[in-house]
Amino acid sequence: MVELTFGPDSVTFQLRGWSRFWALRSHVVVPLSAIRAVSRAPAGIGRGWWKGWRMPGTHVPGVIVAGSYYRDGAWTFWDVRGSGQWAIVVELAQGAPFDRLVVEVQEPEAEIARLRAAVARRSA
Repeated sequence: MVELTFGPDSVTFQLRGWSRFWALRSHVVVPLSAIRAVSRAPAGIGRGWWKGWRMPGTHVPGVIVAGSYYRDGAWTFWDVRGSGQWAIVVELAQGAPFDRLVVEVQEPEAEIARLRAAVARRSA
């Protein structure tokens, strides 16, 4: 699970618990100006065999996807358990640390609203 911490110009996606171990990373910092879209992840996003080349990360199909993955010319950071019922997708601009983040949060709708509001304030 990931916890979001907002700064004046960035948001930190802080990994909690065993996520730090499985993803081999403790956090991802993203400039608010790099966030292009935020949405609820499609049902079952955590299922399936091929997420891309793990560099580094952990993948047990249907159980866990965590870490950095490269697929079709794009980098995705994952932290999802099971089907990903609590997951959100954050699409990022070129030059950001990843092309997208797929992470589970405790309250997906609330975090989506917080991210969108922070980006809107930054853009205004």
